[in-house]
Amino acid sequence: MKVAGFTFIRNAVKNDYPVVEAITSVLPLCDEFVVALGKCDDGTEQLIATIGSPKIRIIHTVWDESKREGGAVFAEETDKAFAAISADADWAFYIQGDECVHEKYLDTIKKEMEDTLHDKEVEGLLFKYQHFYGSYDYYSHSRRWYRREIRIVRNNKAVHAYRDAQGFRIDGRKLNVKLIDAYIYHYGWVKPPKGIINKMHNFDHFYQGEGWTAPEPESYDFDYGNADKLITFTGTHPEVMKKRVAAANWKLNIDQKKIRKQMGARRRFLQFIEELTGWRISEYKNYNLIK
Repeated sequence: MKVAGFTFIRNAVKNDYPVVEAITSVLPLCDEFVVALGKCDDGTEQLIATIGSPKIRIIHTVWDESKREGGAVFAEETDKAFAAISADADWAFYIQGDECVHEKYLDTIKKEMEDTLHDKEVEGLLFKYQHFYGSYDYYSHSRRWYRREIRIVRNNKAVHAYRDAQGFRIDGRKLNVKLIDAYIYHYGWVKPPKGIINKMHNFDHFYQGEGWTAPEPESYDFDYGNADKLITFTGTHPEVMKKRVAAANWKLNIDQKKIRKQMGARRRFLQFIEELTGWRISEYKNYNLIK
């Protein structure tokens, strides 16, 4: 069994993305790892080089700045990385620059790839998600956040990233996938208020239509309102994240009661049903669960 990892990134230093941690968290499972590196002005390529692994191969890309709606350019860059992996790879493990896999899941993930290697009905493996928010001490539980997503796909070039590369489709249809007992830890919203403002300023224009101009950071008033509900994290972070976690020097100052009120009666009711029964009513699923 041969496994290829892949990701895309641009200006990870400027935007404080843990791309080194993301790559190294899955590298033990990979025989090769392709990084689609957009044009950077902050030393991201040198940062990735510090990993020092012969498995890593960087391809240089140019982002199409005209694709400024719905995050389409992220899917395009993901496809470039996927297209560059070796033809003899069986599985392709996708990790975004703000995601990590805890080492405790590596054996499970490897076994699932081995067990389903010859079961062609399984086109991908579906992961559970833990969305950390504001600080490393909390994760968000909300209908706004996806609970599961595909991160391992077969090396079939008919597979393409979907929408903003949150997931994948094959020839336009949903993939048939198996849910595995492993989590992706998502750290994209673990930043102090100024860091989140910077993130929004730099990336919002990739989700807006033509003619939209990003406001200056000083005009943002971020209130963490899209958390809906924060839960204290009592587990451990991946070993590769320990240095970042230890260096965190801010405290999260959030009024959870105020956030709860911002949800609105309908979303509060739907979330109550989910917490009571585990059923997320009308959940969007970009996959077909077969096992």
